[in-house]
Amino acid sequence: MSASPPALVLPRPGPALRNARLRQLARWGLAAPALALVAVFLVLPYINIVFMSLRPPGTGAPHGAGFTLANYAGLLRDGYFAEVLADTLTLGISTSAICLLLGYPLAYHLARTNSRFQSLLYVLVLSPLLVGVIVRSFAWLVLLSGNGVVNQALLELGLIDKALQLMNNRLGVTIALVHVFLPMMVLALLANIQSIDPGIEAAARSLGAGWCKTFCRVTLPLSLPGIQAGTTLVFILAISAYATPSMLGGTSMTTLSVLIVQNLLEQMRWPFGAALAFVLTLAGLAVVVLYACLLRRAMRGVH
Repeated sequence: MSASPPALVLPRPGPALRNARLRQLARWGLAAPALALVAVFLVLPYINIVFMSLRPPGTGAPHGAGFTLANYAGLLRDGYFAEVLADTLTLGISTSAICLLLGYPLAYHLARTNSRFQSLLYVLVLSPLLVGVIVRSFAWLVLLSGNGVVNQALLELGLIDKALQLMNNRLGVTIALVHVFLPMMVLALLANIQSIDPGIEAAARSLGAGWCKTFCRVTLPLSLPGIQAGTTLVFILAISAYATPSMLGGTSMTTLSVLIVQNLLEQMRWPFGAALAFVLTLAGLAVVVLYACLLRRAMRGVH
């Protein structure tokens, strides 16, 4: 008789494998509350917006009325909404660029200074965050109006003959948004610049590079992640801002966020307002992804 083949015995997982599995389970367990919050407060609302935007147009869109693309077709047919979307994206890009130009020198100074007034500078940078956005917008409304402080001061100094139009246009909205979001840009840049070893800059200068060349070839490339984080944050907040554009923009400077609120709350056109919100989300996401790809290519060229 032939002997039966030996039974196949699978090796039992060793302690190292069991520990790796336990660590993986622990990571998922720690991340579970955050993932649940993201799912409940971010993913589900967006899914609701998408389904609402596919409801038939009108103030009353019953849940059993089926789905349609009529709301998006209405957006495509009316060129007004395309112009408002372009103005909104342009406003976000210009606000991000101005905040970057103003915030980078300030963040660099805060990251490198050893002055005893450093704490005071921190307080001055963060002080706008201590006041609500509506209060700050109302303050700019007082400053930039035809009889406001700015125009009165310019008239008293003889620099202008008549009051300037500083609000109810893109200029006033941009000024107010820069004031609102500049601290966030500074904080994003500050964290990144502080992580750059000053010894690298000193080594570049010791090898003969001047301050300008050291900044352009060393400091600026190393601070690109902070630039990306700050500009992306300001851009997203600027295109979604409502209070400041509605108070300072008037009828001549309408953003898509203002139109969304008008359709949702004033006209009660929920499907059309949801379509506007989803289009704004997709357009903003497209700009952010394109910007990230261009900046990643720039960082790859630096390295």
